[in-house]
Amino acid sequence: IIDKEGYIITNNHVVDDADKIKVILLDKTEHEAEVIGVDPLSDLAVIKIDSDVVLSEIKMGNSDLLSVGEWVVAIGSPFQQSLSNSVTAGIVSAIGRSDIMSNRNIENFIQHDAAINPGNSGGALLNLDGELIGINTAIATGGSYSPQSAGIGFAIPINQAQRVIDDILEFGEVTRGFLGVRMSDIDDMMAK
Repeated sequence: IIDKEGYIITNNHVVDDADKIKVILLDKTEHEAEVIGVDPLSDLAVIKIDSDVVLSEIKMGNSDLLSVGEWVVAIGSPFQQSLSNSVTAGIVSAIGRSDIMSNRNIENFIQHDAAINPGNSGGALLNLDGELIGINTAIATGGSYSPQSAGIGFAIPINQAQRVIDDILEFGEVTRGFLGVRMSDIDDMMAK
């Protein structure tokens, strides 16, 4: 939960094609959520719940300050709902990882070894001050026969996610600049 109004950040692949989204809070209350906006290129989504109680928002950290070897904590729900609110610890193994999910996506992952598995997607990656520094998104696995974690997880840095969140909340979508340049072979006509 990123603010007291009930906005929540998660992965696009968690809510993509969902008919209904249900959020279960730590106190076991269930809330139907609406999708505010998604960004498939960064695999991020913003959803919102309405609650009669005052919601606690997570404290945002600064992912630019992360160092390889720094301890981190991952929170999520691996495999099934009965394992919700699982906490694991590990270290940052690398920063700036790309071409993990697709070379067509915008990727700049934090690589870490805190145990995450299917179901942890969209969960928080925290520094030891309890600040949100990343959104857990992907794992390296033992291949298609073994979808469990091979001990390598990837999280979207919160500084990268913040721009996506801001665009979704302000415009309902993410806008990006691009260069009007493309590569091609030069033929005789182009050369002239």
